[in-house]
Formats: sequence, C-alpha cells, structure tokens
Amino acid sequence: MQRCLQLAGNAEGNTSPNPLVGSVVVYNGNIIGEGWHHKAGAPHAEVNAINSVSDKSLLSQSTIYVSLEPCAHFGKTPPCTDLIIQHKIPKVIIGCRDPFEAVDGKGIEKLKQAGVDVRVGILEEECRFLNRFFFTYHIHKRPYIILKWAQSQDGFLDKKRVEGKKGINWITGKPTKALVHKWRHEVDAILVGSNTVINDDPELTVRLVEGKNPVRLVIDPLSETPANAKAYNDAALNIAFITNHTSHLPESTLVVNFAEDVLNTIMETCYEHQLQSILIEGGAHTLQQFITAGLWDEARVLTGAPHFGEGLKAPALKSSPSETHTLGNDRLNIYYNR
Repeated sequence: MQRCLQLAGNAEGNTSPNPLVGSVVVYNGNIIGEGWHHKAGAPHAEVNAINSVSDKSLLSQSTIYVSLEPCAHFGKTPPCTDLIIQHKIPKVIIGCRDPFEAVDGKGIEKLKQAGVDVRVGILEEECRFLNRFFFTYHIHKRPYIILKWAQSQDGFLDKKRVEGKKGINWITGKPTKALVHKWRHEVDAILVGSNTVINDDPELTVRLVEGKNPVRLVIDPLSETPANAKAYNDAALNIAFITNHTSHLPESTLVVNFAEDVLNTIMETCYEHQLQSILIEGGAHTLQQFITAGLWDEARVLTGAPHFGEGLKAPALKSSPSETHTLGNDRLNIYYNR
C-alpha cells in the first residue's frame, strides 16, 4: 500500500476532478505489476497495473492493492471492478473507501458479490490524506482551502507603502518561490483580494516549474481592479466576485455577483465548477476573512529573512504548526484546521 501511495503521487496536480490513485499487483510476495491514474479521462490505476503484468495467467493467483476503492460505474472509462473480476483476481486490498456517490461502497460490494476476498482500511489515514482535496469536495460539498502567506521575521506581510507605490516586496528566496509555483500547479484555483491585484499586480500562474495554471479567483466587491491586470490575462480561466457594480473586466472573465456572504458564494461557485482545492495567497484582509470564519483546512506560512520594522501585519493562527521545514534561509510552518 505504501508503494500504491508513492505511485499515486506521481500524478499530483494532474488528475482533478478525479482522485490520485496507485495500484500494484502482487504474486507470491513479489510485485509483478504496478500503475497509477495519470489524468482525468485516462485509464485508472488498476487498469494500468493489470495491463503492466507480462504473464496474465498469474493474475488468477495474485492480489491487487489499490489506494482507493475501485469504481463500479461507467464514467469516462469502464468499471475497474469488471476488469478485476474478468481476470479472476481472487483478493483485493483497498486503502480507503471512495466518498464519490457513484462509487461509495458499490465497488466493494460488487467485488464481494463476485466472490472476491476484499479487505478495506490499509493505511487508511494516509490514503485519505493523499486525496484530502477530493474527500473534502465530495463530503463537505466545498473545495479544500489552503491559506498561504509569506511574512518577514518580525511578522509583516508587506512593508509600509508610500501612497501610490506598486509592486511586490519579496520576502522569500528562489527555492521557496519555485515551491509556491509547484503548489499552484497542484490546486484547482488560486484566490486573492482586490488589494493584492491593485498593489502587486500578480500573474498568479505557474512559471518556475512545469505544470498547469490554476483558475484565478479575485474578490473585488467594488469592481476596483484594473481590466489590464495580469490576473485577468488569458493564461487561465478567471472568476471575479463583485457586488452589483457594473463590471469593466474583460469578457473572458466570469463575473459572479454576491450580496453579503462572499465566502459562501465562492464555495458554491467552486463546487459548481468542480474546483476541489483553493490556494488563498492574500492579502491580509482576505486571509483574515477565512480565518475568522474558520473556513480553512490547511495553512502554509513562510517566514523569510527580511525585517520590515513596520508595515502590514500578518494574520495569526492560534494553533501550533504540525510540520516545520527549512528552505534555504526560509522557514515553512504547516497548520491543519482539524
């Protein structure tokens, strides 16, 4: 099962709205086949694992391990349970049950009815964590929310700005910047507030690593962000949340109006568009809105080397970090809202 998790991780950022899944086929204690789900619409992990077995006659005496329950329905690909049954694989070891309503126990039941020996719950916590975006989306009907910010040694997000001064005041080093771009590739959407767009004019795309660009979400209640902002270019789908002001934004930007509860509107819009994860990159007011509402799952707080002395204070979390990592001169603390 540990190998299944390793294989599944190969496709991180590429499978949404499908989950990350790895699978291995074992005969007499040896792995004779392995595979993972590469992207949505492509063959599932079990299919790739079974197809990789050179001597198919061994399948009827083998055990297949899979990190997530095999599907029993026709989607973009045929049911994996049918393939397992077809090859007369006698035993299936499953990491965790699939919460997606089209599966959700149906795959397990179909295998059992066919006489397959099924065992569920091996490294279950690790398997669920790997697919925490997928599980949150299907169980809570909202995206998994990651807060991210970089702060100075003395706890500021930004220097005190002279009125009208624009541009980014960098806090972290190059290795950390590349990591943040990797995070962008791994999520479905990235969200910022209007002040971040106005002051920093970020592109919010993946550039320092190879990967897809996330959907860009902007909270702009008063429709103040400039139409030529980099966040509205055609590198990715853009969604702006405004009140009942007239929008001046490009036609390529999807404008969503909200009355009072912008956070709920964002959650509903993301669910509707199958956006299973959001990386919230600022600014301070936007981050604090989610913290105050308790509407977050994970926080990634980067602390760089600079001291600002004064400026825009970083948000504060009441809990202690679950993980701490060193990235050159930078420190990464990861928090989970459990």
